[in-house]
Amino acid sequence: MGAELRQLHVVFFPFLAYGHMIPTLDIARLFASRGVRTTIVTTPVNAQTFLKSILNMPKLRPSITLEVFPFPAKDAGLPDGVENLEQAVSLDMFGQFIEATERLRHPLELLLESCHPDCFVADMFLPWATDAAAKFNIPRLIFHGTGFFSLCVSDVLRLYEPHLTPFSDDEPFSLPYLPHEVILTRMQLPPEYRESGETDSTRLFNRVKESEDKSYGVIVNSFYELESAYADYYKKVLGRRAWHIGPVSLCNGNMEEKTQRGKEAAVDEHTCLEWLNSNKANSVVYICFGSTVKFSAAQLHEIASALDASGQRFVWVVGGCSDNGIEHHQWMPQGFGKRTAGKVLIIKGWAPQVLILGHEAVGAFVTHCGWNSILEGVSAGVPMVTWPVFAEQFFNEKLVTEVLAIGLPVGAKKWTETASGSAIVNREAIEKAVKRILEGEEAKEMRNRVKQLKEMAWRAVEKGGSSYSDLSVLIEELSSYHLLRSK
Repeated sequence: MGAELRQLHVVFFPFLAYGHMIPTLDIARLFASRGVRTTIVTTPVNAQTFLKSILNMPKLRPSITLEVFPFPAKDAGLPDGVENLEQAVSLDMFGQFIEATERLRHPLELLLESCHPDCFVADMFLPWATDAAAKFNIPRLIFHGTGFFSLCVSDVLRLYEPHLTPFSDDEPFSLPYLPHEVILTRMQLPPEYRESGETDSTRLFNRVKESEDKSYGVIVNSFYELESAYADYYKKVLGRRAWHIGPVSLCNGNMEEKTQRGKEAAVDEHTCLEWLNSNKANSVVYICFGSTVKFSAAQLHEIASALDASGQRFVWVVGGCSDNGIEHHQWMPQGFGKRTAGKVLIIKGWAPQVLILGHEAVGAFVTHCGWNSILEGVSAGVPMVTWPVFAEQFFNEKLVTEVLAIGLPVGAKKWTETASGSAIVNREAIEKAVKRILEGEEAKEMRNRVKQLKEMAWRAVEKGGSSYSDLSVLIEELSSYHLLRSK
């Protein structure tokens, strides 16, 4: 069996956005650590992100290769040089970006035909990948980039349409048949549920679902103990084939691996650690809204005012302002820097998030509820203040705040394609949530719960753990599929 496993070859094609590329690299690394040959399809600009990390894996480097395709940005109406979603001027370009990735189908099929891998793992935003793989009798696995809970919520919305019952967008409705009561409003739903008729969003959503129905199954970056009721519901009630193999970020063990994930960090890791080391345990709040969220100057001003008033200590990752041309000094409260000197570490750009969250000084995490961030928070044992903006983030918030009870909502109410289009969350609400997450009996209980989940997460990826074992099952199944196909 060992020799046969080493002969397996899996090709990965992530969606070209950091929130999808980073976990895909981690997944490829997990496969490579089990003796599977892996190939990652990417483009010239994005190749640098992968190469930087692969160079820090000397033992696995021979098992992970890159296949680089030119990205047809101009052919799809995008500015020349745009190769990942974060480079796009606005999220309005999402449709063009999807079109550009679809233009990679031909070179991708040539690759599949020439190397004929044993499996093709492609992102959900590449729905055409299922048919491309089927042409060569290659099983296609889907990577959604989210967890079982949000996958179940999405399917229940699609199957039973409970969101069509309310008379208004802000009227609460309950989702039927789920293991827990989940209440949402239409304002919190992605556009494919809110829009009537056929739109670009609904067309893509329908293609993704059709592609999933025809695929071999789904790889989920989660662990069974985190959302066991929803893993069971997804597999047994909804009838989906899925394997949980996460948290995949835990494959990054040393400092170099943690700091080299994603883009070049905007802060030196030693400077960052030196500042964190000067603080007491559980005393620092880490604030980060991912790689694509850019708030308006008015919202950034409210955040800064809340930090100023709270008296707490913060690491604040400021990814940029949606109001073009507005600099930091124009939205920061007057005297902010002087009053918060030594209390607030501001990182303007990319941050080594796994490294920061794992430091004992960090006691809370203000997050946009992206799935990678939630898993990284759980894996570090850090309770969360939830501030969803778009994608499936409002679903993830429900898991964190209500099902797991390891976080508190800041009060965001409306799904929006751009953070600048959302209603302003005022400084009082931000300050209140931050204090609640750090102080009192409620905070202590949340911290205890998330610490227990942290222990479960680490055990899940160890040999014999739930995620380790599920990956073993998947690899063995792919090996059997390969043997049957080769006869």
